[in-house]
Amino acid sequence: MMIDADRYTVVNEELIPTGELRDIGGTDMDFRTPETIGPRIENVEGGYDHNYVLNNTTGDLALVAEVYEPESGRLMEVFTTEPGVQFYTGNFLDGSITGKDGKVYKKHYGFCLETQHFPDSPNQPSFPSTLLYQGEKYSHLTIYKFSTK
Repeated sequence: MMIDADRYTVVNEELIPTGELRDIGGTDMDFRTPETIGPRIENVEGGYDHNYVLNNTTGDLALVAEVYEPESGRLMEVFTTEPGVQFYTGNFLDGSITGKDGKVYKKHYGFCLETQHFPDSPNQPSFPSTLLYQGEKYSHLTIYKFSTK
C-alpha cells in the first residue's frame, strides 16, 4: 500500500484528535513508498485507525493512495480532493461476523481507506475548516479506481 502523506493526526486514548500533526518519517505509519501492511500492523498500538494528512494541499483531484495485491494482480487507486484519508484495519473485528462462504472476520481481516476532512475539525483550529456558511457550496470528489496489473 502507498499513501501520499507525510503526517497524521495524533489521537488520545479515546481516539479523539489532539490537534497535533505528527511526522510519519521512519515509522510504521510511513506508507509514502509501497509497503506491506501485515508485517507492520502489530507495531502500531491497537492497529491502524489514523487520519493521514494528504500532501495534496491544492484541493484538486489527485492520486493519494494505491493498494496492490500481487497474487491476484488487483490494484485499487484512490483519487480525492479531500485533505485527509482515514486508514483503518478492522481493529474491532472479533470473529462474531460471518461473511461470504462462511468466512469469519477476525481482527485485521480487512481495511478501509476513507477520504475525509480531519476528524474533530470544528474543535481544532489548526485543521482545515469544515465550516459552511450560508450561500456556500460543499463539493468534494473521491474516485476508487479498480484494475489489474
